[in-house]
Amino acid sequence: MEMIDKNYTYAIVGASANIEKYGHKVLIDLHTAGYKVIPINPKGGEIEGLQVYPSLSAVKEKIDVAIFVVPPTVTSEVLIEVKNLGIDKVWMQPGSESAEAIEFCKNNNINCVHDACIMVARQN
Repeated sequence: MEMIDKNYTYAIVGASANIEKYGHKVLIDLHTAGYKVIPINPKGGEIEGLQVYPSLSAVKEKIDVAIFVVPPTVTSEVLIEVKNLGIDKVWMQPGSESAEAIEFCKNNNINCVHDACIMVARQN
């Protein structure tokens, strides 16, 4: 799958320090597999030694893919930031997508994967 590439930098929108949450599971799964990940959470702080940024705009380096692990309403809000930053690849984890968010991506030339889990897809 072309969106899965170890040369990419992934922003995990909805990264969480709570090991029960998928925002934590996705972050740790990709990180331990050798992918470059940047946790995004308005609370900031740090997760497993990784600095957490409060927003995509706070990240100084180029983000190749934004992975969403948040409710659909948050996905729709953050997609505006994705567009403004020129990020052209997003992965909506199951439960984070909505018809509105998918349509927004289509209308703004943002390559969008949905209805698939990146933890499963990267192993195929």
